[in-house]
Amino acid sequence: EERTLTEFKESVVAVWTPGRLGGHNQQGGTNLDLARTQSARPFEMPDGYNQLFGAERYRAAESLFDVKMAASDAAHPPPSPAQALPALIQHSLSQVDVDIRPHLLANIVVVGGSSLVYGINERLKQELEALYPGPRVRIFAPANVVERKFSSWIGGSILASLGTFHQMWISKKEYEEHGPGIVEKRCK
Repeated sequence: EERTLTEFKESVVAVWTPGRLGGHNQQGGTNLDLARTQSARPFEMPDGYNQLFGAERYRAAESLFDVKMAASDAAHPPPSPAQALPALIQHSLSQVDVDIRPHLLANIVVVGGSSLVYGINERLKQELEALYPGPRVRIFAPANVVERKFSSWIGGSILASLGTFHQMWISKKEYEEHGPGIVEKRCK
């Protein structure tokens, strides 16, 4: 079941790149109406049933940028505006020195399974350029699908294999003895 969802996400789901899906386009109509005119993408279910997905294929990914588009119910409340991808990046940048923000914006790395959603890099770049019109925004994403999917694990394994990293290891006994403060002391 998870494999089917992953395949669906990577082959059908897409990010609406000309602005927000819930917004208006240059012709005066809504982007959702424009999305309905786009050709649908087919997907074959595990039982062999074929389904075409039109404008609805943009809704799932749109919630990464516009939380009002997220599906919600009583058991699953909608995310807050602070949980949108551009807002998370903006919050992270607000935590660092102003002088290095342009350097960080010029070196954004997008990896992980959701980075394989069609159009996510272009949309993220548009959103960040709207938030930060002055500095140059550059998005890096490995071209190799396997590398992009597992970059976090690959980077973690490289870091763990470095000789200097062993000096930063914290045992369970040390953590229990000193508490969370040991992380800051050890990893400076």
